[in-house]
Amino acid sequence: MPDQERAPRARRPLARSLALTAQTVREHLADDPVLLAMQVSRRLPRAVSERAAAVLTRAAGGGVVRALGHEMRGEHEAALAALDADGGSAVHRADAALGLGRPDRAAELLETVAPPERGAAWTAAAARLAAHRGDLEGAAELAARHPRNRHLARRMAGERDAFRGVAPVLPREAGYAPEPGRVLHVLTNSLPHTGSGYAQRSHSILASLRAEGFDVAAVTRPGYPVQIGVPWAAGRDTVDGIDYHRLLPARLAQGQAARLQQHAELLAEHVRATRPALLHTTTHFVNAVAVEAVARAFGIPWVYEVRGQLADTWAAVRGPEALASERYRLFQERETQAARGADGVVTLGEGMRERLVAAGVDPEAVVLCPNAVGETFVAEPPTREAARAALDWPHPADAFVVGTVSSLVDYEGLDTLLRAAALVAPRRPELRVHIAGDGVARPGLEALARRLGIEDRCSFPGRVARSEAILHQAALDVFVVPRRDLPVTRSVTPMKTVEASAVGRPVVASDLPALAELVEDGRTGLLVPAEDPAALAEALERLAADPAERERLGAAGRQWALATRTWGGNARRYRDLYARLGVSPR
Repeated sequence: MPDQERAPRARRPLARSLALTAQTVREHLADDPVLLAMQVSRRLPRAVSERAAAVLTRAAGGGVVRALGHEMRGEHEAALAALDADGGSAVHRADAALGLGRPDRAAELLETVAPPERGAAWTAAAARLAAHRGDLEGAAELAARHPRNRHLARRMAGERDAFRGVAPVLPREAGYAPEPGRVLHVLTNSLPHTGSGYAQRSHSILASLRAEGFDVAAVTRPGYPVQIGVPWAAGRDTVDGIDYHRLLPARLAQGQAARLQQHAELLAEHVRATRPALLHTTTHFVNAVAVEAVARAFGIPWVYEVRGQLADTWAAVRGPEALASERYRLFQERETQAARGADGVVTLGEGMRERLVAAGVDPEAVVLCPNAVGETFVAEPPTREAARAALDWPHPADAFVVGTVSSLVDYEGLDTLLRAAALVAPRRPELRVHIAGDGVARPGLEALARRLGIEDRCSFPGRVARSEAILHQAALDVFVVPRRDLPVTRSVTPMKTVEASAVGRPVVASDLPALAELVEDGRTGLLVPAEDPAALAEALERLAADPAERERLGAAGRQWALATRTWGGNARRYRDLYARLGVSPR
C-alpha cells in the first residue's frame, strides 16, 4: 500500500469532542479504574512511563500504587506481591488484582469483607468481577444493589440486554433512492487514528473497490475516535482519497442496548444524507445489529464480514472456564444470528468458513476474501541490507535476526520465541531477536528477556509507522509467528504472515489450522508445535545454519503471496458478491 496521505479534515466543534472525552473518562472510572490507569500508562512515551513506574514502585503506604508501577514494568509477580503486602482496602486491592488479570485473587479479597460492610464500592467491584467472568446477569444484579452505582448498573444491564438480543427499531424509510454503485463501509475504527491490521485491511478493501469503479466511503462507530483519546477529532478524515466519516453525538447513550439504538439512528441519518446502495460491516455483532436495522429500514442489502472469532478472543485471556460462561454462549449466538441475517457473508480463511457453515450459515452466501497485500508489497521488496540501513538498526550488520511485527498480546505467544532464543543463544552468538509492535504484553516480554539473560540480544522498538513496517519485516532473517494453541488462533488467519511472505522472508509458525493455511511446511516456511520452545529453537537453528534454505523458502513464499494474496484478486471477489446483491460499479 502506498504511504497514506491525509487531506485536511472536516472541522468539528471542540466542545462536543471534549464532552465526549469527559463522558468516556467518567465511564471508565466507573467500569474499571485500574484498567483505565493501565491504559493511560501505556499511552505515555516510553521514557515517561519508565520514570513513572520507578516512582510508583517506591511509593510509601500504597500497595495498589506500587502494584501498578510493577505492572507497568511487566513485573507481574512483584505486582501481586505488592498487593498481598498491603494492609489497605480489600476492595481496592480486589479491583487492582482484577486489573492485573487475577480474578481468583480478586474474589478472595472480596470474600474477606464482612456482609454488613459490603457497600457501594464492594458491589461495584463484585459486579466488575462477575462481568470479567462472563456472568452478565450476575454483573447487572450486583451493580444494581446500590444506588451510587447507577451508571455502572446501566452499563451492565445494557450489555446483558444487547447480548440477549435486544435490537434497534427504525421506521421504514419511504421513497429512498440510492446512488448506483455507492457503497458505505461501517467500521469499528479506521486510519488515521488507528493503525491496526483491522484498519489497514479496511483501507485496502476500500481502495481496491474504488479501483474497481465503486463509489466508496466509510463511517465509524459512535464516539470514535474521541473514545480512544482523540478529543480533537473531526467529522471526517480523508486518507488516500478515501473519506472516513465520524458519528460524534454530544453524548453517547448509556448502556450497550441503548447505544445500539443510537448507533442505528445516527447511521440512518448518515445514510439518508449520502444515499449508499449497499452497507458493508464487520465483526463484531454490535455493528451488524445496527447495520441490519438500517439496511432493512432503507430497503438495501448488507454484507457482514467475519474477520475474527471475537468470543474466542475474549475467552483467550480468561482461561477455560470462560468457555462455559453466559457471555461466551450469547456472544456466539449473536455472531451466528448476524451472519445468518446478512445478505452476504465474507470471511478470511477456510477454517472460519467451516465454522460459519457448521453454525448454519448458507455455504453459498459465504465468500472467502483472505488477508492480502497491496502495491507496496507487490513491488520488489527491499533487501535485508537495505532495510537495515534504512532503520535505526540496533543489531550488528552480520547478526542472524529473528522476530516479528505484531500486536503484542498474550495469544501471540511471543514468550515462546524468547524462551526459544534463550536456548539457541549459547550456541549462536550471532542470534538477535527483534519484536516490533506494542500492546499489553510488551512490558512482560521485556521483563522475561531480562530474566532469561538475553536482554542485550533483544530489541523492542515499539509501535512502528505503517510505512516502516515493511522495512522491519525485510530486515529480519526469519519471521516468527509463535501463536498459542487457542480456539481463536486455530481459526483466525493473521495478516502479518502474508506480508512477511510477500517480502521474501521465511516464516516459522505454530502448527495450527489457521497458520497452516498460510505457511506450507518445508516450502514457504516451517511449522512447529505451538508453545514448544525447544521445537522452535530447533527450527531457528536449522535456518541459522542454512542461508540457502532461508533464501529458497522466502522466494517460494513471495511467489505464493503474489499469486494468491493480492487486493486486486480480492476486489474481484467483492465485486462479484456485490453484483449478486444487485450493486455494480458506476
